[in-house]
Amino acid sequence: MHAAVTASVPLLEPPGWAIAQRELFDLLDRAWRQFARDFTGPDGRSVYDDGLTSRDGVDDFYETFFNWPQLYLLGGADDLLAEAERHWEGVTRQLTELGMLQDEYERGYDWFHQGESLLLLYFLCMAAPGRWRECALRFAELYVDPAQGNYDPAHRILRRPHNGSDPARDGLFDGGWYPWLPREAATYGFPLAWLLPADADEPPRDHDPRLGEQMRRRMGDGDTAVNLAASGLVFNALLLSGDRRYRDWLAEYVGAWRERAAANNGVLPDNVAPDGTVGGLLEGRWYGGHYGWSWPHGWYSVGHAAVVGALTATLATGDETFTDLVRPALDEIIGHGKVMAFTEADSSLAAKWSVQLRDDVDTPTLHVPFRYDDRGWFDYNPMLMGVPAALWHHTAAPEDRERLERLRAAAGHDWRIVRPFRSKEEAGHEEPWLAYLAGDNPDYPERILAAAQAQVRHRLTRMERYRGRAVPEADIHLWQQSNPVVTEALVQLTWGAPQVVYNGGLQQARVRYYDARARRPGLPPSVAALVSRIDPEATVVELVNLDPQEPRSVLVQAGAFAEHHIRGAEYSACEDPSWIGGLYDYGHREPVVTTASIDLDGPWLRVDLPRSTRIRLSLRLALRAGTASYATPFDERGA
Repeated sequence: MHAAVTASVPLLEPPGWAIAQRELFDLLDRAWRQFARDFTGPDGRSVYDDGLTSRDGVDDFYETFFNWPQLYLLGGADDLLAEAERHWEGVTRQLTELGMLQDEYERGYDWFHQGESLLLLYFLCMAAPGRWRECALRFAELYVDPAQGNYDPAHRILRRPHNGSDPARDGLFDGGWYPWLPREAATYGFPLAWLLPADADEPPRDHDPRLGEQMRRRMGDGDTAVNLAASGLVFNALLLSGDRRYRDWLAEYVGAWRERAAANNGVLPDNVAPDGTVGGLLEGRWYGGHYGWSWPHGWYSVGHAAVVGALTATLATGDETFTDLVRPALDEIIGHGKVMAFTEADSSLAAKWSVQLRDDVDTPTLHVPFRYDDRGWFDYNPMLMGVPAALWHHTAAPEDRERLERLRAAAGHDWRIVRPFRSKEEAGHEEPWLAYLAGDNPDYPERILAAAQAQVRHRLTRMERYRGRAVPEADIHLWQQSNPVVTEALVQLTWGAPQVVYNGGLQQARVRYYDARARRPGLPPSVAALVSRIDPEATVVELVNLDPQEPRSVLVQAGAFAEHHIRGAEYSACEDPSWIGGLYDYGHREPVVTTASIDLDGPWLRVDLPRSTRIRLSLRLALRAGTASYATPFDERGA
């Protein structure tokens, strides 16, 4: 049995955020059903009759549905989980037919994209661990078992940047030279620019020494920092099985990268040669690896992989020093920051920031360099807040909180503004959320829920415009851009967490919920939740039962993986029924709200919510006091 409290404060005037939250759940339920009807086939595959002519594309098929099981975990419809599973299975068959998978797994591609593909699987494992255990462990063995051809335990490296289920598929591409698009060259430059003298003319594409053989030899072999995202796949297997082999692999592999970073003044290098030496294929350069610091995205790919590796290794081993895989590099780029308008920056991500900043593209604000090559730091962008937010959410350390405060102080734009934009990561509103948690953005819940509603309605209109049209290979991102499931607002407000790190992370949460009566994850029908503070000593959660007739029961879980323990809770109470008034009173009196408390020591607290009641909980948490796993309060462990 779980410790329990019962809500007793009457719900007389439902808060706007609670009504808006339940309305968003209802809208999302209609929207995903419409998308499934219009854009997928009977077996769950995407409606698509074209082929795939390059190694790229697997991620785009899976990404369309990445947050559908996440919505189920938040409290989406009962049948949404089966629908998400149907899409995984249908897309897997589809990609196998297209020659992209072997034994249901990517034949060989970089982890910037593999991490995107696997988010759907991670959420399926989180929602139904028993059904997905065999598949997930089989995939993890591709990396943990050296006999599979990906991992070299002697040098503690993944053997190549493009890796997967087909060890014979090496190199970076299948043809004789890199399939470079002129648009990419103009946006990102060339990955091995130092091979040509600074005053040399650009050679023809098919005779460029930086492409073809040079890329295969210098960038197509050995390890690269973005492979750290593979730690998400292995940690997922650890959560499912508890097998120490996965813990040991994370300690060994991520630990090797931590050592390399320490030897490079703390900054994570991006390449390791097959013999285990940093820069061994790049004439000693710590930068220049595939999807590394120089090309194409720099911090956008390196930072995401680093935080995935750091947080998974920390959760697996309990060794908090793994977070130092992230901090020095993060502080290095901040240290090279400059205040400028985005319109003056040399950013390679103009399409992203012009939408996200909107009216503030001309406002001077802090920009940090995302990339580094022989010229030094370049490619200045506003700070991507996903990595520093994820780091602070995990550690709750003063130094990580202070970093966020410094970034806010250096920003020329108002962090409280909620801008209407959509990124494929379903993220980007960390700044106003952090301002809300700091106590000076009180309207944020209503505004972010309104923005989420707007995005769903916008995508429903996109779906209407494009349904029934043939999708050519060049336009397969249409599915992601039309996916009507939006989850960032619900993740922030109900779980008290940033959105999942998109390139291969596993979900963070200060609290999660289970429907005690339905015995499934997520908020029960008619129940809304709001996390307004996430400090360990006072994680504040409000639960509201909007149903005027039916009681609900919620199991509050500390942590995404029950890794935290609730040491105690203070909660609001109303034991005096005099607020109802007498028989001939025309109105009600103000309820007298007091505070009660309960002591406990475990990851779960049951909250019974009679009809039309609310409760405010202030939870005292011990972070990472338990072992992270996919165990639920309905398992023997939590019975």
